[in-house]
Formats: sequence, structure tokens, C-alpha cells
Amino acid sequence: MLNLQFLDRLQPLGLLVLRVVLGAIMIGHGYGKVFGGLSRHVGNVAAMGMPGWLGYLSAGAEFVGGMLLVAGLLTRFAAVAVCINMLVAVFKVHWKQGLLGGYEFPLALAAMAFALIFMGAGSISIDWVIGGSRGSSRR
Repeated sequence: MLNLQFLDRLQPLGLLVLRVVLGAIMIGHGYGKVFGGLSRHVGNVAAMGMPGWLGYLSAGAEFVGGMLLVAGLLTRFAAVAVCINMLVAVFKVHWKQGLLGGYEFPLALAAMAFALIFMGAGSISIDWVIGGSRGSSRR
């Protein structure tokens, strides 16, 4: 039997990669909404039958939440915001297109954020350095 316990020591690296990839994707999706397309995004949110002001929260969850995830600051808070945002995208935008070619990408992003809610930022993060319970996963 192959002993893979050495991989346990690399868990902080795994969490770093998870945070940075998710954060970079969210920054990319939120950037266009925050800088130039905010009124259109708010209108799209309102057209889906939700209050338009949720468009501001959605854009903030993507852009600011993404930056927080990359930094590993307030990680669990940012992950909750991203997870909710992506689940709304799954059910309100992509669901009718089906799994493949539809909601698989936002669902995967929601799952990544969901994992970070419970795992925290890991030791390669600002959360870990400041020692707060907001996103650190000290064991």
C-alpha cells in the first residue's frame, strides 16, 4: 500500500491554489460589472425578478470577494458571499440550459467556495498571519 501521508503537509498549498484560482475567476467576472457594466448588471438582476440592488451586492461579491480570496483575508466571509452568488447564478441564470453547457461552471465555483467556508484559508494567508478565526484553519 502506498503511503501518501506526506501530502498532508502540502494541504496549505492546496488551499492556496484553491483560493487563488477561485479568487482570480471571480475578479475576472466581477471586474466588467464593477467597472463599466454595473447599471446593465443591476438591470439584468431586476429583469430576473429580484430587487435591482442585489446586482450591486452580486458585483461586489464577485470583485471584492475575489480579491479577498486571493489575499486570504476574511476568507470564510468572502467564500459565503461567492457561494451564494454562484448558487443564484446556477438557479436563476444557467439552470434552464442543463448541466453540460449550462450550470456546471458556476456550480463548480460554488463548490470551491463551499469547501473554503469549512476549510478556511490555510496557513498561507493573511487570515493565518493575523491569527483571527475569520478564515484561518489552525489545527
